[in-house]
Amino acid sequence: MIKTSRPFLGDDFLLETEASIQLYEQFAAPAAILDYHCHLSPKDIAENRKFQNLTEIWLEGDHYKWRAMRINGVAERYITGNASPYEKFLEWSKTVPYTMRNPLYHWTHLELKNYFGTTKVLDETSAREIYDEASAALQQDDFSVLSLLKRMKVEVVCTTDDPTDDLGYHKQFAKQKTGIRMFPTFRPDKAFAAENPKAYNQYLEKLSAAANVSITTFEDLISALKARIEFFDSLGCRASDHGLEYMYFTPDAMAKAPAAFKKVRSGTALDHHELLQLKCAVLSEVCKQYHAKGWVQQFHLGALRGNNSRMLRELGPDTGFDSIGDYPQAQGMSKFFNQLDDTDQLTKTIIYNINPSDNDIFATMLGNFSLGVPGKMQWGSGWWFMDQKDGMERQMNTLSNMGLLSRFVGMVTDSRSFLSYPRHEYFRRILCNLLGRDIENGELPDNFDWVGKIVQDVCYNNAKEYFRL
Repeated sequence: MIKTSRPFLGDDFLLETEASIQLYEQFAAPAAILDYHCHLSPKDIAENRKFQNLTEIWLEGDHYKWRAMRINGVAERYITGNASPYEKFLEWSKTVPYTMRNPLYHWTHLELKNYFGTTKVLDETSAREIYDEASAALQQDDFSVLSLLKRMKVEVVCTTDDPTDDLGYHKQFAKQKTGIRMFPTFRPDKAFAAENPKAYNQYLEKLSAAANVSITTFEDLISALKARIEFFDSLGCRASDHGLEYMYFTPDAMAKAPAAFKKVRSGTALDHHELLQLKCAVLSEVCKQYHAKGWVQQFHLGALRGNNSRMLRELGPDTGFDSIGDYPQAQGMSKFFNQLDDTDQLTKTIIYNINPSDNDIFATMLGNFSLGVPGKMQWGSGWWFMDQKDGMERQMNTLSNMGLLSRFVGMVTDSRSFLSYPRHEYFRRILCNLLGRDIENGELPDNFDWVGKIVQDVCYNNAKEYFRL
């Protein structure tokens, strides 16, 4: 066996220099977590769910793991099918050794270490022991959802919610004294997803009932969305979120959207330009409302979703068949933000990029509209396929070169799993390694008070101020 100078997942994991270690231990590790964007279940949080076994908390709904298992040749029965919980876990355990150099390998072992205290490497031979020990631990009260969040020092969770949601679990949780705060996030994508007239009109009926507004015209649609924004705001909502291929813009949107909406409301399909007119107009109107409320607006851009039509029919969306798209980003983004800025209605904005070839575009776009508020326009942390060591380093290096890393609002989990919070540790170690390496190389001064402050700001303080948390 080759003797290595660093053990796997040791205290200096991802930290290459003494300066990096000092920055992490003194300034990053102690910081609490503000998870301002995730897909956790409000129901599970409000009811303080306890999971029955490791498969239930770790594999259900995690399409990152599902995708890796499929690539490794695992049958669908053991992924989304009717195999037993342990059979599914065993197939994941067999897959883990093949994920080396994929972020899943690091995340898997960080999660086992940080939540369950095991440093065993997960594979087929260790699967039974790890499964039994972790599943037994999950039956204890200090492994309930709230206990897991507190263990990771999570102070705030911002969920992702449709405008039609009654936010009943947010109301329920707001009455509890837990030391953790949970806020909704307004995600109105379905309000302009008019590609399928039948599905769209069914959604509009739900929105109409939720807002208590009869929706027959474009103006009615905007009124209904405004009503739901008011409702979300009353429960502490601080942000919106949108998953788009690119920023929608056409100069005739506001003039043409009413006719396009009338057409699709009658059940007739829209052509491409009519769809663009409707999408741009709805998005423009809700963004003006976000500005009025002082919310942060978030845009996740560039994903090519639902590529496998057979599996989309069988399993639905968000099941592991999405990839990076190559959409044009710069021009639409510039024109959309400029339209809002021109009337001083551009609120604080985070744009998330999924395509590394667009990094420089995103980084340079921010400076065009960053006026009056420190870090007003943000380039979000490496997202989805960029949510890994190389992707995070690329994002932070490009942001450093073309903007201000010191104003960055840092990491989010963007996850459906309550075991995903070690991703914050992963990000923080990478951040500290970049800065510490520069100190050791003489590229930054060894002023640990100031560089440490930057670390603390990126890990916690910037997000706290930006989202008014």
